Amino acid sequence: MRTISATMFMTLDGVVQGLGRPDEDTRGGFPHGGWGPRYNDEVMGRELGQGMAQAGDLLFGRRTWQDFANVWGRAIDGNPFSALMNKATKYVVSTTLNDADGWENSIVLRGDAVETVAALKRTEGPDLAVNGSAALVRSLHGAGLIDDYTLLIHPLTLGAGTRLFEQPGPLSEFELISSVPTTKGVLIARYQRAEP
Repeated sequence: MRTISATMFMTLDGVVQGLGRPDEDTRGGFPHGGWGPRYNDEVMGRELGQGMAQAGDLLFGRRTWQDFANVWGRAIDGNPFSALMNKATKYVVSTTLNDADGWENSIVLRGDAVETVAALKRTEGPDLAVNGSAALVRSLHGAGLIDDYTLLIHPLTLGAGTRLFEQPGPLSEFELISSVPTTKGVLIARYQRAEP
């Protein structure tokens, strides 16, 4: 059986919306897009690089897959993240996407997110990594399908925006596996689901 790891960039007040660019995700009139890049540093790059090197296949919700396909789906000279993502098998969970031809090595998982991902998790193959895709992560978390989290907790609050855990969810316990502070105050915390 595969494991599922989720990597989420978030603020102290739990906002995960619009990390990278002002126009990345303006749903609900979100005015704070692009809050994340000023916190990037060598420590974050190294830690994310180590995680990407261990990642197997990638798992996305439709919106994040479409955004990543536009940003990362073309070869970016010298960028190791682009090369890894383009090479990896990418599963996109969607009930509306007709095909995944827009990004090489992409496969659409049609139907209910929890059911299709649970079935994929039961198959043999590389472990699965989710980057972003907050709605998908919430659904998978609610079904107990997320095995571990890497949370990049940024030292700011936004007061508005989509939060990682907006709705009530099940009681879930995790163990802190590691924590690394960056030079710009981001805490990279890795949690693994605790054994019942």
